[in-house]
Amino acid sequence: MKVVAFNGSPKKEGNTYHAIKLVVDELEKDGIETEIIHVGNKKIRGCIACSQCFKNRDERCGGITDDEVNDWIQKMKEADGVILGSPVHFAAIAGTMKSFLDRAFYVASANNNIFRHKVGAAVVAVRRSGGIPTFDQLNKYINYSEMLVPSTNYWNVIHGARPGEALQDEEGVQIMRLLGKNMAWQLKLVENGKDTVAEPDRENKIYTNFIR
Repeated sequence: MKVVAFNGSPKKEGNTYHAIKLVVDELEKDGIETEIIHVGNKKIRGCIACSQCFKNRDERCGGITDDEVNDWIQKMKEADGVILGSPVHFAAIAGTMKSFLDRAFYVASANNNIFRHKVGAAVVAVRRSGGIPTFDQLNKYINYSEMLVPSTNYWNVIHGARPGEALQDEEGVQIMRLLGKNMAWQLKLVENGKDTVAEPDRENKIYTNFIR
């Protein structure tokens, strides 16, 4: 089994990285392979609403092809679990990370929901405030894609300003450790249940609006 984690911070080893690392350390103790991908320092443009992913249905963002987003989409497809990590910028997901997520999850939706039933977790690093809104925003992607969400003993937010300070947040460290343990357990439940418990049938997405 493998989990791929995305670090949405501009800092390669800032507090978002440390939050992710606390989780993946527990996964690796359980024999689960992990990979951390640094997104936050890349030049990632947001979705341009070209709908090429819906037209082509080739699991790729067809409107923008000169960055690593399509490679990352395939890594997510091939993984058993996904971790989305972001710092807090104005009580929200960091801009580069959001650009990546908008495109990746739209492509997934356009291609028969390719992240469906993967185990997905969100983690947030914050100096002071805005952690919960950012956590909620990350979870919107996970929930929309019918992913399975492991829990911990509080919301998945850790506090610190300078890189590494988050490791002094004892409660935050415990939150991330327990998240890793519970995620490993859930991954094993899914893996061991594949041959004995049938998945629910897929349903085509129903789209409505409020214009009559």
